[in-house]
Amino acid sequence: MAGTELQPTHVSTAEVPSAEWGWSGEAPRLFRALGWIFAVFLLLMMIGNHSGWVENLYLIGFAAVIVFILVRDIVRRRKPR
Repeated sequence: MAGTELQPTHVSTAEVPSAEWGWSGEAPRLFRALGWIFAVFLLLMMIGNHSGWVENLYLIGFAAVIVFILVRDIVRRRKPR
């Protein structure tokens, strides 16, 4: 039973309130995956029953911004610091 106990973290609950209940991290891989999924979803929304191009331009623009942020993140992670 001692092997399954969580190690105490040295995070102040004043700085990170979620540390009190055991999780005080981020999930960067999940966020990146959701970013790609959301960008593809925005592009798939162009298939529909609308007739104007304004909606498509907004969808393409928002998807391009998301993809730009994700690609910039990939490049930044590969650069040695």
